[in-house]
Amino acid sequence: MAVLPIVRWPDARLTTRCAEVGADEDVRDLVRDMLDTMYDAPGRGLAAPQVGVLKRLFVMDVTWKEGHPDPVVMINPDILWMSEERSIGPEGCLSLPGIAPEVKRAERIRVRWTDLEGQQAEAEFSGFAAICVQHEFDHLDGIVTLMRLSPQARASAEAAYLL
Repeated sequence: MAVLPIVRWPDARLTTRCAEVGADEDVRDLVRDMLDTMYDAPGRGLAAPQVGVLKRLFVMDVTWKEGHPDPVVMINPDILWMSEERSIGPEGCLSLPGIAPEVKRAERIRVRWTDLEGQQAEAEFSGFAAICVQHEFDHLDGIVTLMRLSPQARASAEAAYLL
């Protein structure tokens, strides 16, 4: 187990679409290290490209800071559905430390993924968990929160980040 260095924007790996994890790939060590890194940061989600691995997987644990650890590992996730209802709120990112721009996200989503045991899973997420999934999923497509902002909001966020 190890704490990995977190890739920071504007590193090109953060804007690269990730490749699917192959059925024969063993990602257990990577997942363990990603969880260690996320908890150490301390964050609530971490995608593989944020540690320099361009694979479609992320880890998240939206309740651990309240004393209820419940880690989730999503390999090759696919968002199947998003509610029409949207909310706007501050969104931090371990690859963009020090800023938390306001991002618009679906309030509820349905996701299918492969778990660490190779089994298909599907679930609906709402509230902060839905935001976290969407944020980490974006990383797998090479999207950082700055890309979800209006040009004016992005310029302001970038100026704050680069200080």
